[in-house]
Amino acid sequence: MGFLPFFSLETWTLLITCFCLFVTYGYWSYGVFEKLGIPGPKPVMYWGTFGRLNKVYYLADVACAQKYGRVWGLYEFRTPVMAVMDPDMLKTILVKECFTYFTNRRNLPLSGDLSDGVSLAENDQWRRIRNTLSPFFSSGHIKEMFGIMKHHSKKLTLSLRSKVQDGDTVTMKDFFGPYSVDVMGSCAFSVDMDSINNPTGPLITHASNLFNISKLLVIAIGCFPFVLPLLDLLGVSIFPKSSTAYFKTLLEKVKGERNDVLNQKLGDFLQHMMNYQSTKMHEPMNEKQRNGLTEHEILSQATLFVFAGYETSASALVFLAYNLATNPEVMQRLLREIDSTFPNKAPVQYEALMKMEYLDSVVKESLRLYPSATRLERTARETVKINGITIPKEMMVMIPVFALHRDPELWPEPEAFKPDRFSKENKQNINPYTYLPFGAGPRNCLGMRFALVVVKLALVEVLQNFVFSVCEETEIPLQMAATTFISTARPIKLKLVTRSNVSENGEKKNEE
Repeated sequence: MGFLPFFSLETWTLLITCFCLFVTYGYWSYGVFEKLGIPGPKPVMYWGTFGRLNKVYYLADVACAQKYGRVWGLYEFRTPVMAVMDPDMLKTILVKECFTYFTNRRNLPLSGDLSDGVSLAENDQWRRIRNTLSPFFSSGHIKEMFGIMKHHSKKLTLSLRSKVQDGDTVTMKDFFGPYSVDVMGSCAFSVDMDSINNPTGPLITHASNLFNISKLLVIAIGCFPFVLPLLDLLGVSIFPKSSTAYFKTLLEKVKGERNDVLNQKLGDFLQHMMNYQSTKMHEPMNEKQRNGLTEHEILSQATLFVFAGYETSASALVFLAYNLATNPEVMQRLLREIDSTFPNKAPVQYEALMKMEYLDSVVKESLRLYPSATRLERTARETVKINGITIPKEMMVMIPVFALHRDPELWPEPEAFKPDRFSKENKQNINPYTYLPFGAGPRNCLGMRFALVVVKLALVEVLQNFVFSVCEETEIPLQMAATTFISTARPIKLKLVTRSNVSENGEKKNEE
């Protein structure tokens, strides 16, 4: 065996065995979809199907839908995932069999202080938390918070006015981001962080950082899930600990200042949860016997409300501004509706805002093109057969929302921005399971109505004073990025022109 240098035969045998085990483990979970007769891209050892068709995962979903149809299989590292965008199957998964087979979303390991957030909780714990939080997001309660939202939308327009006077190109998220986080902070715990005038403040800094999940950690978990117990024991979290620790400290400070009877009448999110806080949660009982929220659950809900609400609302506003700037005829029609609803820049009223039909169509069409959450996920509790397709137990079902919204068979001219798709005459022809920016069924987005009011209010107040315009730094078409929520590779930049300087066709007037 002299041709095997440096090592003994036993050592070489051990090395070859380890190599074979390494390769076998890397391929072990593949082949699931071949057995089920479901097409999909071919996985690479350990890496799965990441980047096979596009490095941006939701653009890859579009390519897969074009190539394989409305059901296909993919692999996130070693984990099989079934992609489904057939509307009939989606109705069954999201609504009909939600409580029977598809109650839970993705199991997100190492979620640390956010482990029992309403979007991550499972089964009876999720039901209890959801039932506790739901009254806060009722239409009546949102209307009560409208004054708080208007306070921040006014500050937004004042901040934009100072920027427009400078004649600078505007990075849209630099304004819509602080507005969103200020609204969330005020509605969550009645604290005005004034991020619009302090864009480098700690709240918006940590809000921006929370979903910057470590790619190296994700790869390690995906390729070698057996290390999870050890990482959990070491207190490792996929969310930045500095951001969750900051919010925990802030929340404890706010809570410590309001432990009295008078504060129970506050209408913010934190007080709503404190009013339902249970003093018996430490006692042994099964989940169905529990009521209210624990201290840790309150922390999780408040953190997700502020951070996730900030990112999704800001994203929706940024893409709305971009769509209007690149479609001036749509913007002019919207301006006419705004001016007729609130003449002479009249204060925006809640009831009138909610009745604006074209505004609603514009917002819905923008969310069709750029949904904040580009994917939805459900996990099968048991093996089930839907429309002739078997979904095995513990299989994660992924709904590719971005691809669904751009299916040319469901949405003619899917890349075009056409708000009239959602007009009163046309929206009745839309299958509700082909449009899912907020999900559907019992596990849809709890804050949907709240988010829509935040977005509509800001858009109307900004357009009462300005119009959006493309400039040399506006990227057309947009280059998308592979981030947790939908975003672009480079910030969206537009010019804002004051309404008094704009002609009827949307062009800036020449100054003499």
